[in-house]
Amino acid sequence: MTTHAVNDTSVLLGRSIKHVTRSLDTIITVTIMPIAFLLLFRYVFGGAIQAGTDNYVNYLMPGILLIAIASGVSYTGFRLFNDMRNGIFERFNSMPIARSSVLWGHVLTSLVSNGISAVVIVGTGLIIGFRSSAGVLAWLAVTGILALFTLALTWLAVLAGLTASTPDGASAFSYPLVFLPFVSSAFVPTATMPGPVRAFAENQPVTSIVDSIRALLDRQPVGGDIWIALAWCAGVCVVAYALALIAYRRRIS
Repeated sequence: MTTHAVNDTSVLLGRSIKHVTRSLDTIITVTIMPIAFLLLFRYVFGGAIQAGTDNYVNYLMPGILLIAIASGVSYTGFRLFNDMRNGIFERFNSMPIARSSVLWGHVLTSLVSNGISAVVIVGTGLIIGFRSSAGVLAWLAVTGILALFTLALTWLAVLAGLTASTPDGASAFSYPLVFLPFVSSAFVPTATMPGPVRAFAENQPVTSIVDSIRALLDRQPVGGDIWIALAWCAGVCVVAYALALIAYRRRIS
C-alpha cells in the first residue's frame, strides 16, 4: 500500500472499530458466546468426554478460538452489506480516497476485534485451568496461524457481503464454518468417531489447524499438520481475496 492508502485505511479502520464497540450483539457473539461454549464443555460435558488428557481445558482451547473467529467474521459481511445498501460505497467512491482502503478497513477491523476476542477467551481459560508451557516463539506461531485463519475467513465474509442480496445472506455463510469445529478433533479425538464421520473430520481443514495449535501450546512435535493448516488457510485466503476483488470491481464499476 502507498502512504495515501495506508492513511485512508487507518481512518476507515477507526470508523469500523467504532461501529463494533457500539454494537452490543457483536460483542456478545464474538466474545460471550465462545466463552459460554468453553464453560459448557468444561463443566457440563467435560466429565463425560474422554480426550486422553488430564486437562480438558487445554484440549478445548484451540477449537473454541476457531469458533470465536468463525462467529466474529460474519459481522464483516453484514457491515459491508449495510455500507452498500446505505449508499456509503458510492460516497466513498466519490471521494479522493484509495479504493482498496474501503475493503481493508473492514478486514483489519475483523483482525483487531477477533484478536481482542481471542485474548479475552484465553484469559477466561486461564481462570478455569488452562495452562501452556509454550515459549514465545510457539505463541507467535499460534498467533500467526490464528491471524491467517482470520484473514482467510474474513475475505470469505467480504465476498459474501459484496454478493449477498439480503443482510441475513451476508452473514449466514458463517454458520457452516462455526459447525466445522464440532466435526473435527476440536472436542474429541477423531478416533472415537464412526468411519465416515472420522474420514471427514480427519481431512477437513479445522482438524489440522486445531492439532497444530494444540501441539504448539503443549510444546509437542507439530509434524506435517502445520503445513497442511497453513496451506488450507493461505489457499482459502488467496482465492477469497481474488474473488472479493472481482466482486468489488463489479460493484463500483
